[in-house]
Amino acid sequence: MTYDYIIVGAGSAGCVLANRLSAHRGKRVLLLEAGPSDWHPLIHMPAGIARLANNRHFNWNYHTEPEPQLHDRRLWWPRGKTLGGSSAINAMIYARGVPGDYDRWAQATGDARWSWEQVLPWFIHSEDNTRGASALHGAGGPLGVSDLRHHNELSAAFIDAGVSAGHPRNDDFNGARQEGFGLYQVTQRDGRRCSTAVAYLQPARQRPNLEVRTKAAVARVVIRDGRAVGVQLQGHAAILEAGEVILAGGAINTPQLLMLSGIGPADHLREHGVVVQADVPDVGAHLQDHLDICTLDGSTRKVSYDHLNELAAGWRFLRHRDGPGSSNVAEAGGFVRSRLATDERCDIQFHFVPAQLDDHGRHRLPGYGYTVHACYLHPRSRGQLRLRSADPAQPIAIHANYLGDAEGHDLQRMVEAARLSREILSQPAFASYRGAPVFPERALQTDAEYIDFIRRKAETIYHPAGTCRMGDDAAAPLDSELRVRGIEGLRVVDASAMPSLPSGNTNAPVIMMAERASELILGAT
Repeated sequence: MTYDYIIVGAGSAGCVLANRLSAHRGKRVLLLEAGPSDWHPLIHMPAGIARLANNRHFNWNYHTEPEPQLHDRRLWWPRGKTLGGSSAINAMIYARGVPGDYDRWAQATGDARWSWEQVLPWFIHSEDNTRGASALHGAGGPLGVSDLRHHNELSAAFIDAGVSAGHPRNDDFNGARQEGFGLYQVTQRDGRRCSTAVAYLQPARQRPNLEVRTKAAVARVVIRDGRAVGVQLQGHAAILEAGEVILAGGAINTPQLLMLSGIGPADHLREHGVVVQADVPDVGAHLQDHLDICTLDGSTRKVSYDHLNELAAGWRFLRHRDGPGSSNVAEAGGFVRSRLATDERCDIQFHFVPAQLDDHGRHRLPGYGYTVHACYLHPRSRGQLRLRSADPAQPIAIHANYLGDAEGHDLQRMVEAARLSREILSQPAFASYRGAPVFPERALQTDAEYIDFIRRKAETIYHPAGTCRMGDDAAAPLDSELRVRGIEGLRVVDASAMPSLPSGNTNAPVIMMAERASELILGAT
């Protein structure tokens, strides 16, 4: 059977593409997902993320190679492996970034269609915000966006602390300004997680021209005479043919699949016996991510989520769709333009968790406490991905190269982020809760002490991007319409295509990119 479109990856972009492309009844669409369906009830109860962290059925569970600037630690990179992809296991934060991010994309691609003015309508088009429609928000779109139905009193204290530290209060990080402290809006509907599988795929599943296959891992894109003509699944000899192949596997899986298909750095591909179809050296290059440092304090009051009565929380959620079970855990946050900012954008983002979160929550700590995440939003360091072998079942080698910029720019900003975290936690709003410091274990004074802390404890905040960037330069793997250079009939639509990281979380921008890409794809046929 020949399809008009084969979409590889049913994540934040793939589910959007499947919906929008199959809305045209004359187009046959096949959506392939390597993981299982999103059947698990903890996916749909927001606070269930705490229990899903180590579930290998729904998580690729990647690790980086030893990171030279982080004491050669191998950092854990969770990525969604189910319908909805990472939107099915993330903290549901709805953050778009700021106009300057997309104006820089327009400059990098030479295409005004990626400017803020022209991407904003696609954000609005996707959104069903419970606050209603406005000049900056949409109502009636597929993606549920809402205020939290429950938040911990510690999250309110964090916002008050940010304000007393001299920052504005902000009740909408996607409003007229990003700067300030407040509660995040989340991708939920009626208290439940609204992943892209829920928002986009479920309404389209009954269409006769849309086929969805789970547990269908792709081994390679099949290329004939410089054109993508289909895909081959792992463990299968047959070729699934298509008029166009769209890769939406994310910043890790998409570059790996391109390389396994013969598209990438030619010499590197030959090392692994891969027949070169197109020499595209920057496939897998320009890897960017937001590095994050957690500051933890103990709590003298037993109000955090550390020892939550999960049975009671689950029962309340099932009956009323509210209470702690509806929490996204990272309830409050903030954006700050620090003294080291080099342009008009905020350069540091905070996520507050009313619990002790060490090693992504995998290391359970005794007692009660709270955590401030802080990340630098515009890193200059660039990493790369490299094949380990030509076996598609082998994970790719991730060289994140955190803090690897020659000038030490990123490290200085991470020190500033850690200092600001401690400053916020030292405000009077936390006086009635503040216990002993947990991480760092004692008060730090010098830059050297903060640098040691960062090298020991910094982790990803889960925003890898840029490994198949679009651009107007010859080295960019994609053009501004997300087409792979040198190969006909092949596009990439996911975070790997981002020229640079947005100022915030990446899920909403990826959904916007898929909305935008659907129109580009349909406009070309």
